[in-house]
Amino acid sequence: MYIFFIVFALFILFYINALTNTLCIQKEIPTEKQPKVFRTINVLITILLVSSYIEVSFT
Repeated sequence: MYIFFIVFALFILFYINALTNTLCIQKEIPTEKQPKVFRTINVLITILLVSSYIEVSFT
């Protein structure tokens, strides 16, 4: 179960980063602001994945 969730989480992070890259290109976000956008989205997705992992583990 743990291995499956880790693989799933990595897939989700990779896919979200690809979508974020597409968003930055489509909305023409300046290059200086792109790292901040990626960092914010990655932190929020990581929090979401950790909280869902805790919920699944303890219920």
